[in-house]
Amino acid sequence: MWGWRRRGAGPSGRGAEELRARRREREAALRKARRQEQLVSKRLLREDTTAEEGGQDGAEIVPDPLSEDEVLELLRAVQRGSEDRKRSLSRLRWALQNKETQQKFVRLDGSIRTLIGIFTSSLADMQMEAARCLHELSHSSDPAVAEACLPVTSYLLTYLSGHSVEFMELCLYTLGNLVVESEAVRKQLLPQGIIPVLASCIQSPHEAVLEGLGYVLSQLLQAKEAPTEIIPLVLDSVLPQHMLRLVCSGLKAGIGAAVEFAWCLHYIVCSHTANAALLSLGALPALTSLLLDLASEIPQDAPEGLELLVCPVLRCLSNLLAEETGCEVQIQDERLLIALFLILQCFLQQHPFIVQECLWLLNNLTADEPFFCSALLSLDLLPALLQLLPCSQMASVLVLTVLCNIAEKGPAYCQQLHRQPALPLLLPTLALPDPEVVGQCLELLHLLFLHWPEAAADFVTQGGHRALEQHQSTPELQERARALLDMVRQPLGASAFSPCHTTLSAFS
Repeated sequence: MWGWRRRGAGPSGRGAEELRARRREREAALRKARRQEQLVSKRLLREDTTAEEGGQDGAEIVPDPLSEDEVLELLRAVQRGSEDRKRSLSRLRWALQNKETQQKFVRLDGSIRTLIGIFTSSLADMQMEAARCLHELSHSSDPAVAEACLPVTSYLLTYLSGHSVEFMELCLYTLGNLVVESEAVRKQLLPQGIIPVLASCIQSPHEAVLEGLGYVLSQLLQAKEAPTEIIPLVLDSVLPQHMLRLVCSGLKAGIGAAVEFAWCLHYIVCSHTANAALLSLGALPALTSLLLDLASEIPQDAPEGLELLVCPVLRCLSNLLAEETGCEVQIQDERLLIALFLILQCFLQQHPFIVQECLWLLNNLTADEPFFCSALLSLDLLPALLQLLPCSQMASVLVLTVLCNIAEKGPAYCQQLHRQPALPLLLPTLALPDPEVVGQCLELLHLLFLHWPEAAADFVTQGGHRALEQHQSTPELQERARALLDMVRQPLGASAFSPCHTTLSAFS
């Protein structure tokens, strides 16, 4: 059966929490829209300067591009050490929100060097303005702009200790943005010691710093070179144990950081290079316990964005369970099934993508382990599972696969499946135009008929043989459809339909 097949400028002190909440809302929309992809994305911390720059009602206004002469004049104004320097920096930051202006700025000789000089000065307010200018540049989609910022990376790392939370947060998101765009930046940051610096920062008591750190780390872990060059360094640090701690304390400490580190764990698990290390840290029981806690929150007052944490936790558990090396630490706790169905019930309408994640985990729980197959039946969860058949194409395939996992366990399990109203629901499924769904349905019928012949007799009584006959001309289904027709035509007393063994090779 299947394992896991398929395998997410700094705020002002007064409005920081509001701006951070707004950013999380945007990130929630992004994660939902791109939930099937890796979540390589840039983030922008920007003050609410719309009133100052002429915006109305909080609407974002992108400035018009400046001419090369205007950019040069701005740079010269910044280079002059006049009292107006901060205002010039503020104007530059506003102008750098335009992509064309960014490109013109980095092409000017000494432009980045000037910003670095101010960024490393001892004047805190000027330092912050320069940091915001660099942050605007880091948000560019032009790799040339990111690479122009290479000289600033060592300073960004240096300032991740001993500075204000706001300043550290800005440095972290600037680093994360640069990491997304440029392999050259990543290759420079590794020998500069970014992993040890992050390992030190992860013990910060400030959620804003932890959330920003999680963003940087998640971007690093999605790089194509991560399995060979980045994950080994992460494993040699204290990061994994702290990531696991922060994910599992998310409901108490702050859901934003927990979401970031849950995706980090997901990317590590997906690399298939570190799962033994994660299992040795107790990741499987810890994440299982977290899922039980998350499910217990749902009927009460679940925090906003809970689905963003549930999704990567489900994926981590699914993938860890699919690891062959993890067989000796398989969990056997029927509460996990109850938690899954509570989560399904809660998120089915508003966040239907969670259904697929739950079903992947349910599939991996039942694939080799009779305990969960028995528990699913004894807890009377089969009707709830069958109700998910029409949710989506992938949900149909996964529900049918879970049923196949149960049926594979033998006659006693098939007898219980037969007692449930499964067959009447399978008949409409056979009429669907999707060959993958119908094919999985044929696999389930084969197992039911093989282990419990009475199911074949009932199937014929309900007119199922006519549905099979319709697929005799479908190239990818015809062999299995004909094999099942041969099975249902056998006398009920035939021993396991033994005359049909050669035909049943279609299912092997």
